[in-house]
Amino acid sequence: METLRIDKWLWAARFYKTRALAVEEIGKGRVLVNEQAVKPAREVRPGDRISVRQGAVVRVVLVQGLSGQRGPAPVAQQLYEETEASRLAREAAAEQRRLAAEPALSIEQGRPTKRDRRQMDKTWNARWSASVDGSAD
Repeated sequence: METLRIDKWLWAARFYKTRALAVEEIGKGRVLVNEQAVKPAREVRPGDRISVRQGAVVRVVLVQGLSGQRGPAPVAQQLYEETEASRLAREAAAEQRRLAAEPALSIEQGRPTKRDRRQMDKTWNARWSASVDGSAD
C-alpha cells in the first residue's frame, strides 16, 4: 500500500474518532496536505506534511506510514511524526490554558438570593412609588 485516502489515514492515525468527523473537518478546511487545502479522497503517501487544526491548536505531522485499519494508540502513533515546532507550540498552548484564570471566577455576582430580591424590592418601591397626589410615600 503506497497511497491511502486522507480521511481514512486521519481516522487510522487516531486524529478523529470516525471517518465522518475526518471528512467534516477536511471540508471545513482544517486539514492541509503539503500546505494545500484538500478533499477527503486526496491520496497521501509517506513523506507528506499534514497540518491538522484541532480547536485552537494546529498540529503539523509528517506521514511515516500508512494503515487502512484503526489500531491501538501506540501503533497509530507510529504512522506519523510530529514536527518539533508543532510539539513546542502545542505544549506552550497547554501551559497557557493551565495557567489561565478560571472563567467562572470572573463572575462577581450571580443570581440574587431570596433575601437579595426582598432587599431590592424594598429599595425599588421606596424610590419609585408614586401616590395619587404625586408625592412619594
